[in-house]
Amino acid sequence: MPARPAVPTLRRRRKEADRRFGIRLFGSAAAAAVTAVLFGLLLVLVESGWHPLRRLDAGAARWLNRTALDHPAWTGTLRFFSDVVWDPVTLRAAVAVLTLWLLYRRAWRLAAWSAVTAVAGGLIGLLAKVVVERARPSLPDPVAHAPGYSFPSGHAMAATTSFAVLLLVLLPMVRRGLRPLCWAVAVVSVLGVGFTRVALGVHWFSDVVGGWMLGLAVVALTGWSFEAWRADAGLGRTEVAEGLEPELSGEDPEEPHASQR
Repeated sequence: MPARPAVPTLRRRRKEADRRFGIRLFGSAAAAAVTAVLFGLLLVLVESGWHPLRRLDAGAARWLNRTALDHPAWTGTLRFFSDVVWDPVTLRAAVAVLTLWLLYRRAWRLAAWSAVTAVAGGLIGLLAKVVVERARPSLPDPVAHAPGYSFPSGHAMAATTSFAVLLLVLLPMVRRGLRPLCWAVAVVSVLGVGFTRVALGVHWFSDVVGGWMLGLAVVALTGWSFEAWRADAGLGRTEVAEGLEPELSGEDPEEPHASQR
């Protein structure tokens, strides 16, 4: 049976891993704004006014606006989901509560990942809006209004980052048989947010796609930094289907099992 490393050695390794984790976490959050290749391509197409994209945006906006005008009850339902259930304030509040619970559970690094992912997503999305300055759709008979610039969709980006955080943190607490349902709820919610924003006429279709892409980039990069910390700390990498920290379901999160020491 191999001998365990001395306690001081484990502590030094964990301290060094924490240092690298901080550098990677904040570095990856900043890099998310400049390394999302697909988002950058879409941004170029939006800024250049690429005709096929403009035609797709305008066609989707007109068709969904006519549908909304013909079905006021349906439009009211979309407003409820967009402005209450899937509102960025609601989703970020859920992530904030989750982060506080992680602190209570002493899952310090997972709490940091959750907070940084949510905050970075919001700030990067706001920065992109200010840089692009794209006007929102202007329809003859609008059914909803929204302030600010249009690209990327803040609702779509907040939904992407928030549901990703909730899902990747809480999966270890869910029975395996119910995990596909959790994935389905998250995916349907993110897609639903995008649909409601276009259907209400407050975003172009490309705004929503841009929000999804940028949100995924933020989650992927901050998630990579967390996985790198786990590797440095001797905890081992995890599968996405298992969540970011399988040990969360135990009594002492972030502590390596005996087999990993």
